[in-house]
Amino acid sequence: MIRRTLLTAATGLLLALPALAAERVEKISPHSVSITINRLAAAVEGAGATIFARVDHAAGAESVDMELRPTQLLIFGNPKLGTPAMQDAQSAGLDLPLRVLAYADGQGVVHVVYHAPAALAEAHGLPADAPYLKMMTGALDKLTSKAIATD
Repeated sequence: MIRRTLLTAATGLLLALPALAAERVEKISPHSVSITINRLAAAVEGAGATIFARVDHAAGAESVDMELRPTQLLIFGNPKLGTPAMQDAQSAGLDLPLRVLAYADGQGVVHVVYHAPAALAEAHGLPADAPYLKMMTGALDKLTSKAIATD
């Protein structure tokens, strides 16, 4: 009985993995984590959005005598996009403002990761065709592309 339960749970998890992967967008940056987040912050401000916080997870780890490879999170948004989402489902405020994480893996490769706005729609029951979702998707792609550009 336990074996069957474990097999069922494992099968469900494996079937869910492609959906989970589709919820995240990942890009590779040629820059350090710090430079990548600096470039992202400049792009965000240049687009007229507000930066609410910058979280240096590695510095937090260091403050408690632990090690963590470079990892920084930028939290930003624009009420013109976020407010309509929360008007449709206030629970969307759990995932807004938008967040982009940059981290260095064990080989020093810098990854830029964020949740796809379509995942926000699914998680909170937002209309999949809502204009603000399309705008968020475009903005995240454009802003992160600027952050990782080699110019």
